[in-house]
Amino acid sequence: MSEQPATADHARQQLEPAAADGLRAYAARTRENADRLAAVLEDIATNGLPSVEDCTPWEELREAHLARLAAQSPAVA
Repeated sequence: MSEQPATADHARQQLEPAAADGLRAYAARTRENADRLAAVLEDIATNGLPSVEDCTPWEELREAHLARLAAQSPAVA
């Protein structure tokens, strides 16, 4: 995105305060997730890959994630 201010020809439409707050919260979560991923990648670059014994099989991760999703959304009749 450009760091230049909008010109009079291209005035920006202001968001409602609640929408702006929601967007800021989403940006903060996205930044936090990116920082977490970067830390993991830096650790791998410094220390190498973890041993297989220290890892969780992807099937277990998938099932846990599906269970979380099922708990969050109401059942469809």
